[in-house]
Amino acid sequence: MKIIVNGEPADTAAGTLAGLLAELELAEAIVATALNGDMVRAARRALTPLAEGDRVEILAPMQGG
Repeated sequence: MKIIVNGEPADTAAGTLAGLLAELELAEAIVATALNGDMVRAARRALTPLAEGDRVEILAPMQGG
């Protein structure tokens, strides 16, 4: 299915947000996620289905000084 990930078109076979993170090799990463503008907690990702045209944002913390 076609979705948008961090503003870029993407194709995925994942049925859930957790599946998408696994597909992107981010399953073990510490990230924040949002689906269509709503934050999704890590504990809910496996229960959060994806649909055609969904917009997913994946944000990683950055260190700097």
